[in-house]
Amino acid sequence: MMNLLLGYQPLLDLFLLHLGLAYAQWLVLRAGVFSLGTVGLAAVGAYTGGILVVTYGLPAPLALIASALSGGLVALALSVPLARLRGIYQAIATVAFIQIVLSLNIYATNVTGGAQGITGIPKTVGTPLLLLAGAATIYLMYAITHSRLGRAFDAIRQNEAVAASLGVSIVRHQTLAFVLSGALAGVYGALEAFHSYALVPSQFGFPYLIAILSYVVFGGRTSLWGPIVGTAVLILLPEVVRPLADARMLVFGILLILTINFLPKGIADTLIERARGRRLGARRPAEADTAKGS
Repeated sequence: MMNLLLGYQPLLDLFLLHLGLAYAQWLVLRAGVFSLGTVGLAAVGAYTGGILVVTYGLPAPLALIASALSGGLVALALSVPLARLRGIYQAIATVAFIQIVLSLNIYATNVTGGAQGITGIPKTVGTPLLLLAGAATIYLMYAITHSRLGRAFDAIRQNEAVAASLGVSIVRHQTLAFVLSGALAGVYGALEAFHSYALVPSQFGFPYLIAILSYVVFGGRTSLWGPIVGTAVLILLPEVVRPLADARMLVFGILLILTINFLPKGIADTLIERARGRRLGARRPAEADTAKGS
């Protein structure tokens, strides 16, 4: 039994690392920002943490804080031009940002190690710390969801004009969502660096972007369960059906197309909505019978 659990421990670690990045992507989408820059911000955090630990000998906890700050500050700078854009133009701009980060990581050889990346990063992050980080992230997202800030994000996503008429500052709330997302992505980028011994620019490229986006779209973009379900299913599926492991990106693409067409709200959000509908449907006849009896 213990050997079985140890055999699946790397998969659990992968799930926890990707879950944090899925929540970073989920947060900006929930606030109505069509950003795809989560992977680029994760790369900023990962390289910040890796460089500070390997080159300057900074302790991992301090490097982790610096990674969160770097991700948040870069997101803040990026939010200025994004505030002038909407929809697909935001997506294009953030994809361009990922390409800029990728190019800097390749060509800034003296700082980032170039195409060969950074090696010799001490492994200071294991499964217990990732479990703690995952639990803290879920709690943070839960707190945001049930706060005034979360309600403002929902209002902006549903209708910016109505949100503005209610006194919600669109730019300020979307900037805050983007900064929080950038800080979270920076943290999980650094956790990945401290977990995997090495960093190379290619690991934060287009396939990673598609994977993180797929988790959110497949699971759901509004409920707290969406990223959990999406990440779990899409990570476990190639492992359960082993021949699909080498075609992970093909699986993600097909499932993304099917989800967009047949379950546009995602698996978790659709199931939650149907369950609520059944509860409301069962409650109405009971309320009608009560009204007749009185």
